[in-house]
Amino acid sequence: MLFIEIIKAIILGIVEGITEWLPISSTGHMILVDEFIQLNMSEAFKEMFFVVIQLGAIMAVVVLYWNKLIPSFKKKPTINSEVMFLWLKIFTACVPAAIIGLLWDDIIDALFYNYQTVSVTLILYGILFIIIENRNKHAKPKINNLSEISYQTAIMIGLFQVLALIPGTSRSGATILGAILIGTSRTVAAEFTFFLAIPVMFGASLLKIYKFGLTFTNDELSILFTGMVVAFVVSILAIKFLVGYIKKHDFRVFGWYRIVLGIIVVLYFW
Repeated sequence: MLFIEIIKAIILGIVEGITEWLPISSTGHMILVDEFIQLNMSEAFKEMFFVVIQLGAIMAVVVLYWNKLIPSFKKKPTINSEVMFLWLKIFTACVPAAIIGLLWDDIIDALFYNYQTVSVTLILYGILFIIIENRNKHAKPKINNLSEISYQTAIMIGLFQVLALIPGTSRSGATILGAILIGTSRTVAAEFTFFLAIPVMFGASLLKIYKFGLTFTNDELSILFTGMVVAFVVSILAIKFLVGYIKKHDFRVFGWYRIVLGIIVVLYFW
């Protein structure tokens, strides 16, 4: 029944909108939630849906950070160099994950898209969150503005993003932690992570849609569109929450959350 599947898509959209930006793994949560409220759709559609639904979340970044991401052409038709260089750094950081993803996407899906991998990575990176935050408790960041990110720093952050190809890792978690480790402030690390998601998720979505095929039934389009719209709305709220949170707090609470959730997952399925 389509109505029931739409309700499931709404729930999955809420989960995506929250977990895409908080460093707790959106893909990991989507896999786990699907264990309990499985979409009554083909496996090929669900694999595509879990990735493409993230486009809704990505559009939230574009809307919230429009002024920082889109060149402003006022009276003179000049290129905004600051925005142009920011995008060049974003695309530079995307290169490592793009290469690995294109070469081994199917292998990664086959080997790691399961609750066992998710539980291990949730716990492992939860521990790393706590260790790194304790280590950097009194450290002063060297990079406090997006314009201070060099191309070398961008590629290093991009290498950390490769870790997120494994479900349960958290793309935002891996890149934020990596950026903090190399001297970036939490606020800059979070913003650059938001921006980095735009080409990464667009590329991943196009790849999944291409593999699925461009022919959708009306039911499939309804479910996909519903999930994307809900993810967009919830992402607006989640991003605003995270930006406000990191100004006063560190990420250790997310580390503990990951550890507890990972243990619950292990116990439940075991």
